[in-house]
Amino acid sequence: MKKQRAFLKWAGGKYTLIEPIQRLLPPGDKLIEPFVGAGSVFLNTDYDKYLLNDINADLINLYKFLKRRPKTYIEDARRYFTPANNTPEAYYALRAAFNVSNDPYFRSLLFLYFNRHGYNGLCRYNASGLFNVPFGRYTGPYFPQAELEFFAEKAKKATFTCEPFQNSFRRARDTHVIYCDPPYLPLTTTANFTSYSGNGFGLDEQLLLAQKARHASLKRNIPVLISNHDTETARLFYEHAELTTLQVHRFISQNGANRKKVGELLAYFAPGIAPRRK
Repeated sequence: MKKQRAFLKWAGGKYTLIEPIQRLLPPGDKLIEPFVGAGSVFLNTDYDKYLLNDINADLINLYKFLKRRPKTYIEDARRYFTPANNTPEAYYALRAAFNVSNDPYFRSLLFLYFNRHGYNGLCRYNASGLFNVPFGRYTGPYFPQAELEFFAEKAKKATFTCEPFQNSFRRARDTHVIYCDPPYLPLTTTANFTSYSGNGFGLDEQLLLAQKARHASLKRNIPVLISNHDTETARLFYEHAELTTLQVHRFISQNGANRKKVGELLAYFAPGIAPRRK
């Protein structure tokens, strides 16, 4: 099966890790993703149904509109991809309009525009919930029509929710599979990048996720796979999981020469496996 790219650029997107993730995900009749992000795992797996969740309301609204009225959404979004809108003045005017708008459809159109015109495809909000990514200065931002169409077609099998990740775990049943791609543990104390939804995701949330995964696998017979940085903290939190280690490129830097390989963990909590005793 040909690998499918997401229509959104995404920090920490899983396109380059699809093969090892595919190998570890077991069969089931539904895949649940509490942190769907750009949806690369959704796009490159073949479950009968999907429950795709994210805490970022702008992202989930975009997905819902694209699923419901794909042709209309694509036509409307394309109108923002013009040379006149690829200037700092136009970008910051649209960003200001976005930040005062309560219209979810208007915000969903601009969300795609910002993703392709903003700096490095970042998605970031300040403490007040205002989108604050600067202009990206790209020569000709790509309009991902084919990727949008593929996503919209596959989204017929998906339900989208915007709620805390714990709720996605509560929705799971023993015929389901859970894949978690949370905001990553920082590699250093100054490298924490958790503000893409305007909601922090700190150590307490990381630990709670690990506990939820262990409980789901051990007590509810639901397999859970989690991606994260390979750090001492991750190995402590995932001590009861089967760990796969990888070296992957990080694409958060705009300068390709600065994109270094970092350690990545895939932590698989197998269903019904009792925790190891020390």
